[in-house]
Amino acid sequence: MNRVVITGAGTINALGHTVPATLDAMKEGHCGISDLEFRDVDRLAIKIGGQVKGFEAEGRFNRQQMTLYDRFTQFTLVAAEEAMAQAGLEFVGELAAKAGVVLGTAGGGVSTWDDNYRAVYEEGKNRVHPFVVPKLMNNAAASHLSMKYNLKGPTFTVSTACASSNHAMSQAFQIVRSGMSKAMVTGGSESMLCFGGVKAWEGLRVMSKDACRPFSANRNGMVQGEGAAIFVFEEYEHAKARGADILCEVVGFAMTSDASDIVMPSKQGAARAMSGALQDAGINAGQVGYINAHGTGTAANDKTECAAVADVFGPHADKLMISSTKAMHGHLIGATGAVELLACIMALREGVVAPTIGYQEFDPECALDVVPNDAREAKIDFALSNAFAFGGLNAVLALKKV
Repeated sequence: MNRVVITGAGTINALGHTVPATLDAMKEGHCGISDLEFRDVDRLAIKIGGQVKGFEAEGRFNRQQMTLYDRFTQFTLVAAEEAMAQAGLEFVGELAAKAGVVLGTAGGGVSTWDDNYRAVYEEGKNRVHPFVVPKLMNNAAASHLSMKYNLKGPTFTVSTACASSNHAMSQAFQIVRSGMSKAMVTGGSESMLCFGGVKAWEGLRVMSKDACRPFSANRNGMVQGEGAAIFVFEEYEHAKARGADILCEVVGFAMTSDASDIVMPSKQGAARAMSGALQDAGINAGQVGYINAHGTGTAANDKTECAAVADVFGPHADKLMISSTKAMHGHLIGATGAVELLACIMALREGVVAPTIGYQEFDPECALDVVPNDAREAKIDFALSNAFAFGGLNAVLALKKV
């Protein structure tokens, strides 16, 4: 098996339009959740979200591209540009033939769906643009990414609700580790912050009207976000030979299914995923210093996740740090694991653990070190990134400092 490292990272989200801006915001405990700005927001019960503000697509893409790029594709291409520039890889010849893209998204072109349903049902139009289907399809972003960067190898999209990005990155990791390719582009993108996207989530009654407060006793729900994070996963010797700047190493992963309930999380399923990631990485629980938690801010998720961590880590659970950055950037659904991977890279590379902001009251069912409100300096050698999705689908990545 080949060693796999990350040599490029890019993002756009509610905290920042680049990786440095995002990490600075995480260190400062900045909250990117604010009032939503789009058509008919006054008809919603939920009026806040981790919306990407100050992004002008018209200035980045030409008219023809705009007819093909839903907002989630736009985010993907913006984040990929940063990641590819940092990686410094030129995809030509055999490298291009075998390198590909694996992206996660839960909804794909939700804004395109929303706009065209309005056109047909509200405005009474009988025709839509010929490119509506290629614009809204879940694989659109992956396909446009492969075309832009000449990536001709395995390219596909993973859609497993809130675990989409972690599942996607796990597959990219496997492809490079197995020797199928020297490099893969991976991550996730999501843009559900439109009227229909928020209205659908309102129906679940798991949304907060004021703030996301993971692990706090007074938490009252999740807050949606949007954006993308893209990474270049590369075979270690290949990266080393060309003198690439290595951000961290991906050392293991695991995927499990609760096989129990479509919306309620399972402690056993989450625990098996974390245990599996440790086993795949060949490390023990005591070596892990930080977990980026799924930590949605809902009553059910947070206590279930903490119970799973306690089961897997035993006495060491009290010594490790576990935080949720969703209180800062919102829950990016299919892209959330990708953006949260940045917090793991920061912990490993810079020795700074992102905080769980919005923490107000101790909850005995979440009695772990959740790094409340303020970032913390610490030496971290190994980190886990958790993603637990509706449908009972769990994906955990293990990462190592290089």
